[in-house]
Amino acid sequence: MSWSGAEVSALAAKAARGAGAPAGQAALFGQAAALHLRQGRGAGALAEALEALPQGPIMDLPLVLQEALPVARSGGEIDVVWAGDVALAWSYLETMPYRCDVELERPGGLKARFSLRSDARTRAQRISGCEELLQKMATLAAKTLVPDSAASRSGGAGAGLTDND
Repeated sequence: MSWSGAEVSALAAKAARGAGAPAGQAALFGQAAALHLRQGRGAGALAEALEALPQGPIMDLPLVLQEALPVARSGGEIDVVWAGDVALAWSYLETMPYRCDVELERPGGLKARFSLRSDARTRAQRISGCEELLQKMATLAAKTLVPDSAASRSGGAGAGLTDND
């Protein structure tokens, strides 16, 4: 089975929310996860990031983006020090709205060079080959759902207790 990048991004964000990440970090993880899989960087780092919540790269890599943003706006270079999965950090950097050329410099670190994006981002039509990860994400995403019960309806879930059809 294959998935679109938007489907993977939404599912990854919802999975991160289900595993305990705040909305902002979950949304960034969703974008980076889809790009990570499109680039063929492997599902292992994504699964490990979800397992590490409420700590780990889903919480920490947005801080790397905050540090890189002023440099990206000026079209400069930055050395990114990251002790975790370097490919995942690369995927996060590439979600920025600037062209980002990443050079693997040393274990645990990247050199990123930014410029204004003049090239169109190429996007694969479909993502496949990561069914185990996507199933895990679906299980975590289900934790964000409200149970179907009278108690949840009385609390306002769904249409609540008002049925005016």
